[in-house]
Amino acid sequence: MTLAQTLAEFAVNATVQDARMRSFVTLSLFDWATVGIAGSDEPVARAARSMALETAASAQGATLFGGGRAGAAAAALVNGATSHALDYDDTHFGHIGHPSVAVIPAALAAAETAQAKPAEFLSAVAVGLETACRIGAWLGRSHYEAGFHQTGTSGAFGATAAAARIFGLDAPAMAEALCLTATRAAGLKSQFGTMGKPLNAGFAAEVGVTSALLARAGASSAPEAIEGVQGFGPTHAGSAEAGALDALGTDWVFPRISYKFHACCHGLHAMLEAARDLRAGGLAPHDIESIAIATHPRWLAVCNQPQPATGLQAKFSYRLTAAMMLAGVDTASLEVYSDATCARDDLCALRDRVTVQPDDTLSDSEAWVTVRARGETLKAHHDILADADPAGIQPRLRAKAETLLGREAAGDLWAAIAGLGTGEGGLAALTQRIGGARTAVEPREFATP
Repeated sequence: MTLAQTLAEFAVNATVQDARMRSFVTLSLFDWATVGIAGSDEPVARAARSMALETAASAQGATLFGGGRAGAAAAALVNGATSHALDYDDTHFGHIGHPSVAVIPAALAAAETAQAKPAEFLSAVAVGLETACRIGAWLGRSHYEAGFHQTGTSGAFGATAAAARIFGLDAPAMAEALCLTATRAAGLKSQFGTMGKPLNAGFAAEVGVTSALLARAGASSAPEAIEGVQGFGPTHAGSAEAGALDALGTDWVFPRISYKFHACCHGLHAMLEAARDLRAGGLAPHDIESIAIATHPRWLAVCNQPQPATGLQAKFSYRLTAAMMLAGVDTASLEVYSDATCARDDLCALRDRVTVQPDDTLSDSEAWVTVRARGETLKAHHDILADADPAGIQPRLRAKAETLLGREAAGDLWAAIAGLGTGEGGLAALTQRIGGARTAVEPREFATP
């Protein structure tokens, strides 16, 4: 079979019985909605929403983050861009991409349009997320290193699989939709640092809906458009990784997802988690004599700002964010990454006790933190890709949502999403929260031990 046929058979016929996969779908849906609501006032979100509302033919259609409705494809674009606007969404390091922000907006827009049941929506999200991760792994690191943004490229295929499943396409039509996607999937890393990066996610979601609708209407495409001569993989530096599709539908790879619990560069997260463990052990800032951080060498060129002066620079500083964590600052809050934080005397004093050392024996998902305090040496290690228990992740994501949205709004959002899986709620409860206005939340600090 062609690659499209293999993926299509999976996307149409898969039954999502794996409890771990179902748990992670719920967690990622909650995290996606959280960061989308929190990002609904970002400039790129306002621009995309304005475009969609100006072109909407009527009040019918799908819900937009921040309010309003638009056609399914436009709504997918808006919600994809909005949920990636803060760059605070989940990451899959199997292909270095953000699958949820491409797949879930397409699935939700299709589900609203088709009036799908919650169970149908959740199954479509699951197969879409898995498809994005599998084809991302098939494309390999060579695709990413050549300059392509996997969120926009492999994410588009996942978005198509999700939308086409909801629209009821059979396997041949699903394969046509995936092959049509091959000629439209796009996303460049040159857009990083601009509105183009979150729009890559939006474009992927929009392509998914459009390709599914075209295939449903009878459009056809080259059968080997993904892997064939002049196909997507060969023309986009894909390495056609062997084994990328092994055990498709039985071994779910999406649950190897990494969530952001800190509103800063993902390269800092392993260090912050290790420092969090040390602080939880009763470490007080005034007792700290020195802090040594060991990390993979590649991060030194990315997030090692030694003396940040602005909030943006703070998001890329091992030394300052380590000081923030050990001083009890809520690093999940967007507002704490500010010029004022960079200038705080207590944080600067603690920052200046931090040294950062490269260690090529560590993977790029690991870090060690060593603290000298009260004449003792304390050490902690963390790997953000370590196998995690969904039961342990849920409270962390809910705490993140409370920081971004407030306790009541976070609780209501969790109830709406949990209700989808239990059959006690419908999509309307979720879309009502997505379409509401965000309430500003004051940043918090934790009690210092």
